[in-house]
Amino acid sequence: MTNALLIRNAELGGELKDVRIEAGRIAAIGEGLPRTACERDAAGGALIPGLHDHHIHLFATAARLASVDLSGVQSKQALLDALRTAAASRPAQDWIRAVAYDDSRIGLIGRADLDAAGLAHPIRVQDRTGALWVLNTHALERVLDDAPPPCVDRDASGMPTGRIWRGDTWLRTRLSSAPPSLTGLSQKLASFGITGVTDASVTTGPDEAALLAQARAHGELLQSLYLMSGAALPPSPHYEIGPAKILPDERALPALTDIVAQMNTARSQQRRIAVHCVTAAELAITLAAFDAIGALPGDRIEHGGIIPAGLFENIRTLGLIVVTQPAFIFDRGDRYARDISPDERPDLYRLASLRQAGIAIAAGSDAPYGSFDPWRAIQTATDRTSKNGRVLGEEERIAARDALGLYLTAAPDPGGPERRIAVGAPADLCLLATPLSTALNEPSAIQVRATIAGGEVIYSA
Repeated sequence: MTNALLIRNAELGGELKDVRIEAGRIAAIGEGLPRTACERDAAGGALIPGLHDHHIHLFATAARLASVDLSGVQSKQALLDALRTAAASRPAQDWIRAVAYDDSRIGLIGRADLDAAGLAHPIRVQDRTGALWVLNTHALERVLDDAPPPCVDRDASGMPTGRIWRGDTWLRTRLSSAPPSLTGLSQKLASFGITGVTDASVTTGPDEAALLAQARAHGELLQSLYLMSGAALPPSPHYEIGPAKILPDERALPALTDIVAQMNTARSQQRRIAVHCVTAAELAITLAAFDAIGALPGDRIEHGGIIPAGLFENIRTLGLIVVTQPAFIFDRGDRYARDISPDERPDLYRLASLRQAGIAIAAGSDAPYGSFDPWRAIQTATDRTSKNGRVLGEEERIAARDALGLYLTAAPDPGGPERRIAVGAPADLCLLATPLSTALNEPSAIQVRATIAGGEVIYSA
């Protein structure tokens, strides 16, 4: 059993309280609680429940931390230069992995484009959405076999173009590299006050779940873990099984009967359902499928990138939760302003209008496809401002306290009530440097002084 921890002089509900933690739970809350050997003086800083990222892709985010970042690259030449720079410090046999290539800026690239870098390295480049990998010839020679699957794109003559669409599962089987360590990512998440994560990867199966469980068991992943997946998962003491993930891709939208069949499979596993819905078309077919089979509490729409107001009543009647990404307005707002039609811009990553319509909402990062700093997302929810200062959907702004609440709900009920600091509750906590009202005036991870998960301090500023 771990030693008791006493947090003194913490702001709780506008009052200064002491909080005693024992055996991973809150044992007492009051004033002047008995001293312990292990104490921390909050000095009036707010003590809040630990934040939960309700939509993240852990292994992909960890891999991105070690990848070439192309998010600021705006031309094919600059992309090739970035790859050459990365190759200069690596042996020729080593893979070069690059992410966040923006096809709307650079155009759709293929094998020949990457070969033009003149490198001996195998190269794989992922687009900004995660739907596409582009491989050079050296990489294709390593992964292709005699019967490549349909995700491997071919030209009119039958030759591979280097483009692999939604082929993560197959590609992973062809790569011999071990999954990336989650240690660095987990520590960074802890520095943001995050004590729990929902991995939303449709590609997670029993093997991936076992690796994540191992990371939890060995202390590599410090946060509690809630797992979505596209396949059935075995139970484990190291994670909780979440909704079945369904990913209709507008590029090749499945038939309604196919989505209904996937939903029925999820129900046969006694699972809730989470459906990727970035576009209006993906949302419309998802709602039609839920109309066909019926929705249950805990069923979710992931992203809600475009939600026309005309669909509000259907979503509310079904009782679906929208798990969205406020930070995308900051990260991608300038591109949205350029690429999204004026008629659709009001529908982008809605917040205030969903709440007003009685639709439950929660927030996640979708990292590595967005920033995993929840404080950036909270700030963006309040100002709806892009990196370059463009305001998108001013009427969708919500108060900072409401935005924080999007990260304080329980993993199985992301649209439900906020978790509370109470005697007997798990000691998953975030200690801020100032009172909550002060911290939310300018939301920032700088405010996080300590993060406690399961009663253990996993981050201290």
